[in-house]
Amino acid sequence: MTAGRVFDPAGLDACIACGFCLPACPTYRLTGDEASSPRGRIALMRAIDDGTVDVFDAAARHQGSFCLGCRACEPACPAGVPYGRLLEQLRDAQWTGRRRPLLVRPLLAFAKRRRLIRLLGRLRRHARFTPPEPTPADGDTLLLGCFERVLYPGVSRAAADTLPGVRAAPDQGCCGALHAHNGDLARGERLAEQLADRPGRIVSTAGGCSAHLAAVAGRDRVLDYSEALLERGEVPGPVLVGGRPARIGLQESCHLRNALGVHEAPRVVLRRLGDYVEVPGAGDCCGAAGTYAILRPRDGRRVLAAKLAALADLDLDFLVVVNPGCQRQLTTAVRRAGLRTRVVHLAELVAAARDERR
Repeated sequence: MTAGRVFDPAGLDACIACGFCLPACPTYRLTGDEASSPRGRIALMRAIDDGTVDVFDAAARHQGSFCLGCRACEPACPAGVPYGRLLEQLRDAQWTGRRRPLLVRPLLAFAKRRRLIRLLGRLRRHARFTPPEPTPADGDTLLLGCFERVLYPGVSRAAADTLPGVRAAPDQGCCGALHAHNGDLARGERLAEQLADRPGRIVSTAGGCSAHLAAVAGRDRVLDYSEALLERGEVPGPVLVGGRPARIGLQESCHLRNALGVHEAPRVVLRRLGDYVEVPGAGDCCGAAGTYAILRPRDGRRVLAAKLAALADLDLDFLVVVNPGCQRQLTTAVRRAGLRTRVVHLAELVAAARDERR
């Protein structure tokens, strides 16, 4: 970027204002407001770089936080605008120092504390995490997500147990996705580079982490759990409920689908695990969007409302997720709605299917 600019000029210049992004954007669908669409926000970004709008202007700050960062606009864009990167640059300029949202600060501080993350993860598991048997130095490494280790420790365990030959190095730190998405782009890239210095590929159970690592380390260095599972061979199944194959739906990870293009692999796995049911809008954001559901819970629930109604009609046994933020958002919403559907991570359901076969 040239001096004085907030945004990568090539990224801004790529936008031809065609409007294909509008129907893909959740906040535009909610409001019908051009300013709350990717095209409208790019116009705002251009005005900031031109000096006609201050980056800390109230309207600019509103759009910086109102955007989910789901990147659904990117697959819809014929010009290949790197909108996710532009949004990160906007927040990097806006969410600095005392201007960083209060609720984000402790999360970023926690993600810096590698030893604390390891300790809390062990406490949540009620036992020390036992990595898989050592593998060659160039083998794949399972990414133990910072918050996933604490909130959903069973996911890491299930992933490690169902991916033979994959290391789970306990000394790894944060991948930096949390930082990159919340106004600390430089640190986010440094943390990703540190992980990428390890040999072999990185297998992730979190779509947001996968997309961030791939942007820094290269797509060839990053595998989603579903891709790694299919690469390694047979998927166990089916999972039985009352003697019949379980009815299973999927909530996709926005970043996994929109940034990495991974959407079919989880479905291939799920079709082998039971009676797969396509959830209407499975590829649409659930409103979790990293810290979004924490910073803007009301808007997060508005985004989720249509999906929750569809889940009530489908009466699924399991709703499978591939990202911890989605798991938190949907577990809470499904419980509040009184649905019988159980929200689980893909790795957990694969592990359950494997256990049924033993």
